Amino acid sequence: MSDPDDPRGQLAERIAGEITLSDDPGATLRKWRTDFGVSQTDLADHLDVSSSVVSDYESGRRESPGIGVVARIVSGLLDIDERRGGDRIRQHARVLSAGFESDIVSDLREYPTAVSLDRFYDAVGATPLTDGDHDHVTGHTVIDSIEAITRLSSEEFYRLYGQSTSRALVFTNVTRGESPLVAMRVVNPTPHAVVLHGLDREDLWEHAPKMARLDGFALAVTDEPIDDVLDALRKIP
Repeated sequence: MSDPDDPRGQLAERIAGEITLSDDPGATLRKWRTDFGVSQTDLADHLDVSSSVVSDYESGRRESPGIGVVARIVSGLLDIDERRGGDRIRQHARVLSAGFESDIVSDLREYPTAVSLDRFYDAVGATPLTDGDHDHVTGHTVIDSIEAITRLSSEEFYRLYGQSTSRALVFTNVTRGESPLVAMRVVNPTPHAVVLHGLDREDLWEHAPKMARLDGFALAVTDEPIDDVLDALRKIP
């Protein structure tokens, strides 16, 4: 069992476990490599192997990697992340410290200073739909809407606010927006802003803007690729 005070060890354990237990280890390896923003070439160079070796593992052309190979690959991804500043390791640590699994919360951050909603929307390519009672945020949480609504209690849902409700909740895995907006009706206090990811204005549930206005939070939508959204959020402020 990894040390709870060692976020790198916890993340290594999680990644290695997912790859080893996956029905498609190559696809799982590729998912983590791309999540870390590491190219096949960069990973291969760090491991001192050819790019074709990494490609063969990910495509299934090479026999599934054993525990030793998986451990080496995972260590390589984490080494590269640390060399780049450790953003992914810190992100994982923030989510775990708030008591969530990374399949529910993709990122949770507090900002050192307030960020205007206009700037926040520009960063994530969001289209504002309704104004709220506040024009700024001091943090964000990126949440898988289906996982959160089906697995979290009302008390756990409140913890999505992190240190402050002065934040934007970004819901992913959204089709029309009914579930997140209904959830906001029963959670008090409400955030400063809600951003629904993966849809545009035309796809939005028709009652969503009205519900946002009733509860006083700003509402926006974005259909930018989720990896681009997460990269943009890591650069705020």
